[in-house]
Amino acid sequence: MMTTHAPFLRIFRRGKPATQSGRARADEWVVIPEPLAGQRPSAAMGWWGSDDAGRQVELVFASKESACAWARQRQCSFRVVPERQRRVKPKAYADNFRAARRANWTH
Repeated sequence: MMTTHAPFLRIFRRGKPATQSGRARADEWVVIPEPLAGQRPSAAMGWWGSDDAGRQVELVFASKESACAWARQRQCSFRVVPERQRRVKPKAYADNFRAARRANWTH
């Protein structure tokens, strides 16, 4: 007799995409199952892959509380990854042409 158990879930807040300057979808909370197996290279193509289909599942929630409530309702174990505080360094294009510039002009 095969017993199934609820997967261990990870709940985290999606970060800002590194490839774009916008903050779209950065306020969403994501629920994903922890990987069950490691990845390995394919003998035919050399790409990294896994037999774990859970890597393709991603649920999105508007708040951390709703994501945790969803996991509790399904009796799943979960951990919440703490949010990282975003540090913004103020920059201005005009600083490139300041007279009191610290570094030398590079071109």
